[in-house]
Amino acid sequence: MFVAPSTTESLLAEAETENLYLKLIEQINKDFNLANEAIDFPLSTKPEELKVQLHEKIYRLIQYRFAEYLNLLYVIDVPEDQIKKLDGSDLVALSEQVAFLVLKREWMKVWFRNKF
Repeated sequence: MFVAPSTTESLLAEAETENLYLKLIEQINKDFNLANEAIDFPLSTKPEELKVQLHEKIYRLIQYRFAEYLNLLYVIDVPEDQIKKLDGSDLVALSEQVAFLVLKREWMKVWFRNKF
């Protein structure tokens, strides 16, 4: 049964433990490119770098390219109800929370594909 990790750090640690971290990077790259948001994390990207760079990318999208941000969420299939629950008053905190939701959804895809 899939149990989503509660933090970015635990999610990335679980991905590494299950030897699926590289698949997670591939999935993120694939979905960002499907959304026409060129991002290319090298497979050598460390988990902490991935977390920071993903956060920065989402921050920039929210701030400067909101329509593209919404399209990205749609392509990745981040649940709308989870996005609506977030507090948008602090853009830095919001983008960090959205980055976690994106990672969580991408991890779910990778995990299910591996298990089934």
